[in-house]
Amino acid sequence: MSTRATRLPDVAEEAEVMAAVDEGERCSRYVIADVSTDDAWLAMPEGEAASLPEWR
Repeated sequence: MSTRATRLPDVAEEAEVMAAVDEGERCSRYVIADVSTDDAWLAMPEGEAASLPEWR
């Protein structure tokens, strides 16, 4: 894995990131997605997601 960071021109400024809880039949999942980009999302069981005070 490269340790060098590369800034993508104007991409970050246009990004629109949203989060939601997807309540499925078996479990609820916390989903974070960049809705301005295809396939840019991640999901985890809701119980494993950090709360905002824990994240800081």
